[in-house]
Amino acid sequence: MRLNVGPLEVCFGGLAAVLGLMTLLWLVSLALRNASIVDIFWGAGFVVLNWLYFLLAPQGLPARKLLSALLVTVWGLRLSLYIFARNRGKGEDFRYVAMRRAAGAGWWWQSYLKVFVLQGALMWLISAPLLAAQLGAAPGQTILDGLGVLVWAIGFFFEAGGDWQLARFRADPANKGQVMNRGFWRYTRHPNYFGDAAQWWGFFLIALAAGGWMTVFSPILMTFLLVRVSGKALLEKSMAERPGYREYIESTSGFVPWFPRQVKGKGS
Repeated sequence: MRLNVGPLEVCFGGLAAVLGLMTLLWLVSLALRNASIVDIFWGAGFVVLNWLYFLLAPQGLPARKLLSALLVTVWGLRLSLYIFARNRGKGEDFRYVAMRRAAGAGWWWQSYLKVFVLQGALMWLISAPLLAAQLGAAPGQTILDGLGVLVWAIGFFFEAGGDWQLARFRADPANKGQVMNRGFWRYTRHPNYFGDAAQWWGFFLIALAAGGWMTVFSPILMTFLLVRVSGKALLEKSMAERPGYREYIESTSGFVPWFPRQVKGKGS
């Protein structure tokens, strides 16, 4: 049975759903005294949104709708499971600890607005290509669909592969305090962030095939956040004083994978 729901209802239904889920997650975070759980939900939240769009959208090409839903599910669930495994038993992330201390007694409500509502709103905005892929009525699949899958696959390869390599590196006690510069990390300082951004450009290409060219702001925003806000910039600031990291910055591409550079004064 096909639901008779218009595009605006689907769009704002997604907003209501994600804010409702974020509110529940916030209440759990208060009980646990750990706002870091919001990071675990980031990928899974997009999965929930996309399947909601899939179920509610009355139009759209069925093959494209299913393709988009499956790719988002693979990306989002892998990311959430990885962050859950990485953070398990480690307590609250240092970013939220600092925010909690600065807010004092008002943290309980500030965390709702500054962390959970903010991330929920960003999630809804960034999900625009996923909505477009579900709603777009452009007939037939095109080369853009195939190109989107290819770009997504490259991104997934770098993100999942980079995360796996880094987890193995950190699991070896001999590497404590060392800089990870092997595998994908030899060609980019942030293969996981690059891969994440690439996958969102893949989602946009699929949306573009459905006529959703206006959603280009989504991969631009995601790339900006990964490079300038919560990803690359924040991590490199925390790593700046680690021995060998300055040389690593000088020799290795900051985001887009490329061959290592020869550092002056470091051999021939």
